[in-house]
Amino acid sequence: MTIGFIGLGNMAKALMGGIISKGIFDPQDIIGSDPMEAARESASKKFGIQTRDNNSDVAKEADIVLLAVKPQFLKVAIADIMDDINDKKLVISIAAGKTLEWISKEFEKPVKIIRVMPNTPALVGEGCSAVCPNSLCSDEDLNIALEILGSCGTANVVTENLMDVVTGVSGSSPAYVFLFIEAMADAAVLGGMPRKQAYEFAAQAVLGSAKMVLETGKHPGELKDMVCSPAGTTIEAVKVMEEMGFRGIVMDAVQAATERSKEL
Repeated sequence: MTIGFIGLGNMAKALMGGIISKGIFDPQDIIGSDPMEAARESASKKFGIQTRDNNSDVAKEADIVLLAVKPQFLKVAIADIMDDINDKKLVISIAAGKTLEWISKEFEKPVKIIRVMPNTPALVGEGCSAVCPNSLCSDEDLNIALEILGSCGTANVVTENLMDVVTGVSGSSPAYVFLFIEAMADAAVLGGMPRKQAYEFAAQAVLGSAKMVLETGKHPGELKDMVCSPAGTTIEAVKVMEEMGFRGIVMDAVQAATERSKEL
């Protein structure tokens, strides 16, 4: 079985690294195309994959075609490969906002399609991807998609009506977390801590806290209460965040990203 990548950007490279390291595909069974020669050369040199200078050749040779292009370029990418896709091939799209119905209409024929919303922590093996197949996909198709996306983090099946919510809470949220880390580090610098050390303390605190949520299974509120000693420093900080509407700001941000995803 071969897999072809249309687009060789950061997310494509993250997935290549994951599937090769997990032994899901060998490098010789991976083909990629990109309009930028530098991107093709980089992927070939780093992963040992085959590259092609046009999308059509990738679609002809691959059993699984992964569309790793930005939403505004998806229409053109599909036009390049539509004649080379048949009912035996599986198409996986990671383009934000493009629905299964929209993608299917662009192919102008029945095609097995799986829509995915990944996020950038996949670059360090800690991604979180939402996966949604159309009705033509078999259980085998879905399982291989989950294996591919799970190679650089976690992958979970969701219904398509939740994909825009996934964008808000997972796809876009690394940016919110980076802002939070930067703000905490700025406060530490204000208190006299060197900048590099401040980033390390803030980032590790976020990493460790997230791990506690995932590994303990405890409600985040319960974990928060464990840190808040009576009349202590933490509850004083929590009081300030509540007074400033921290929860509401985060909820509004996620909702804004969700609504923007619907408009794409």
